[in-house]
Amino acid sequence: MKIGLVLSGGGARGIAHLGVIKALQEMGLTFDQISGTSAGAIVGALIAQGYTPDESLKLFESSSFMKHLRPAWNRMGLLRLDTATELFRTYIPHDSFEGLHIPLHVVAVDLLDGVQVLFEKGELIRPVLASCCLPGIFEPMLINKRQYIDGGVLNNLPIEPIEQKVDRVIASHCNPFGMSRPIRSVRGVIERSLILAVQSKTRDKFNRCNVLIEPTDLVGFGPTDISKARDVFRIGYRHTIAMRADIEQMLQEGCG
Repeated sequence: MKIGLVLSGGGARGIAHLGVIKALQEMGLTFDQISGTSAGAIVGALIAQGYTPDESLKLFESSSFMKHLRPAWNRMGLLRLDTATELFRTYIPHDSFEGLHIPLHVVAVDLLDGVQVLFEKGELIRPVLASCCLPGIFEPMLINKRQYIDGGVLNNLPIEPIEQKVDRVIASHCNPFGMSRPIRSVRGVIERSLILAVQSKTRDKFNRCNVLIEPTDLVGFGPTDISKARDVFRIGYRHTIAMRADIEQMLQEGCG
C-alpha cells in the first residue's frame, strides 16, 4: 500500500508536522510521496532528504535557522529570503528534487498570473522558499524572472499532486480555526486574515483525506512563534499518538 503525506502551511506551527511524522514513523509508517506548501514544503524537503524529525527540529531550533526564517520588518516592510537559500544548501547540498529519497511536490503562487504552480523537478531550494513567501512579510521569490509567493494563498493543503499516485492520503493540517488570544498587532491581523481567506477552500478538502491530523492545541501558538518550536513539535506528536487507533483502522482497511 502506497501512502502519501500532505503537509499544510502554517508558519511556525508547521513544526508540528515533525511531531506528527515522528509519531507516524513510530507506528511503522513510511511515505511514498510528500506534498507540501509553505512550512509544509520546508518540512517535506527535510524529511524527503532523509533527516529524522528530531534532527529537523534541532535545525529549526538552531540560532542560524531562526535568524534566517523569523519574520521581521525592514524599511520596505518585507524580509528577503536570499540568505536562507545559502543556509539550506548546507543541509541539502544537491539542491534538486531528483536528489531526494522521497518524491516531493511543492506548491507556490505566481504573483502576476495569480495561479498556483507545482514544482517537482529540477532546482529545489528556491521553490521551497518561494512557497513560504507570506505576502506582506516576505518579499516574493524570483525564479526564472517570475515572482512567487506563499503557496498557501491558493492551496494550503495540496492533495492534488499525489492523490492519484498513492492508495491512502494522510494530511497534517496545522491551522485549527480557533484563536486563544486577542490579536494586538498589524502583523497579527495580516497573518490571521490570510488564514481566514484560505480556510474554507482548505476544509473542503478534508473529506478527500483518509486520515486528517489537526492538532487543536495549536490554537495557542501564532505563525511566528518559532522560539516555541519544541512545544509545537510535542503537540503534533502527542495528538497523533492519541489518534493511533484511527490511523491503524485506516491501514487495516487499506490492506483489505
